[in-house]
Amino acid sequence: MDASHIAIATIHGIDYLMTWNCKHIANAVIQKSLREIIEVEGYEMPIICTPEELLGGKES
Repeated sequence: MDASHIAIATIHGIDYLMTWNCKHIANAVIQKSLREIIEVEGYEMPIICTPEELLGGKES
């Protein structure tokens, strides 16, 4: 399921993919490998982040 979300967002040129799944999708080590695969195929990987990261962190 995680891979399909990334693939769909990538193919459709989505800029951001928000997720709370930090174990699989929002994982920097996994994203590095995915980015390499996606770029070899001629696509640009969306920025994958949590909603908090997209909004600039927690509000006080």
